[in-house]
Amino acid sequence: MMPASPLRRTVLRSFVLVAALAAGIHPALGAPADGPTADFFRAVQMDDARTVQSLLGKVDPNGVNPIGGEPALVLAVREGAMRVFDVLLRHPSIDVDAPAMNGNTALMMAAFKHNRPAAEALVAKGAAVNRSGWTPLHYAAASGDDDIARLLLAHGARIDAQSPPASGKYTPLMMAAREGHEDSALFLLGQGADPRLRNGEGLTAAQIAGRADHGAIAAALDQRVKSGP
Repeated sequence: MMPASPLRRTVLRSFVLVAALAAGIHPALGAPADGPTADFFRAVQMDDARTVQSLLGKVDPNGVNPIGGEPALVLAVREGAMRVFDVLLRHPSIDVDAPAMNGNTALMMAAFKHNRPAAEALVAKGAAVNRSGWTPLHYAAASGDDDIARLLLAHGARIDAQSPPASGKYTPLMMAAREGHEDSALFLLGQGADPRLRNGEGLTAAQIAGRADHGAIAAALDQRVKSGP
């Protein structure tokens, strides 16, 4: 097998990090906090809504956890801590788009974690469906969640949004193709995704699927290109 190109390694690292966060593996970014901050983030992770509520006047609800680099709302979604999620979302000072240090927002994490209730609540609260670089739709496509992808598109998500140039200029369709989600790739095509676009290496979604040994997806995408719009 040929070694991964620099661009492919970059995008792989990005989604490996997301997968690690989803699995509860925290990259060490600093020493554990003491006092109310440590208690607050511990309570978020444990879905201890009562303790979180009691500490909201003592800590910044949008502050980043020194361990893991995530604000409380992102951490709550990753951990499936929905009682805490509800408490945080009701807080008047909550920033629904506060990013983790790796750029993840709560809506991006909800898309990756297949958490439709959280995604709906965040969109209703005004969370950004479109943003520069990686978007929630990229994450829905990468995880094969057509339901959340449909929600995002209904609220104006750019179907052909591109990841940053340093991360390979991947579209959501390319992510679905690369991750082997044939249904998601076909769904995005049906919603108007352009299979002719190329990433930073000059590859189409079909070629990306082929490189990842997803031959059926590559063939379906090629057929769509041949058949025209």
